[in-house]
Amino acid sequence: MSTSHKNKTFATFLAVILGALGAHRFYLRGSLDKLGLLHMASLPVAGLVYGLAPDANWFYQILPLVVSGLAGFIEALVIGLMPDEKFDAAFNPASGRQSASTWVLALLLVCTMLVAASMGIATLARLNDLLYTGGSYG
Repeated sequence: MSTSHKNKTFATFLAVILGALGAHRFYLRGSLDKLGLLHMASLPVAGLVYGLAPDANWFYQILPLVVSGLAGFIEALVIGLMPDEKFDAAFNPASGRQSASTWVLALLLVCTMLVAASMGIATLARLNDLLYTGGSYG
């Protein structure tokens, strides 16, 4: 009896698009994955920050989602750069099929690096502006 085959490209795509909410973790490991639930908790935490500090800068209010999103980008790179054999051993041990990565995954990884690096640099710049100048630069 074979089990469902997890697609590496789709898992990477989920990590890029919905990584802040842990969709890739739920796809790969099931609905009770602890780190996936931690990703999912970033949304109510952001709402809690908004509710408790409505006058705070908007960046502080979305910071839990930003941190979770950056972790999702890192996980997308880890999943996408994992060799197919290792991915199959971890997530498809009894599926009876083998993964075969294509150019789509390579393109997705390049876009992930572009967006993740830009988002990381922007986050660090904004945090430095808010913490050390009180937001005087924007």
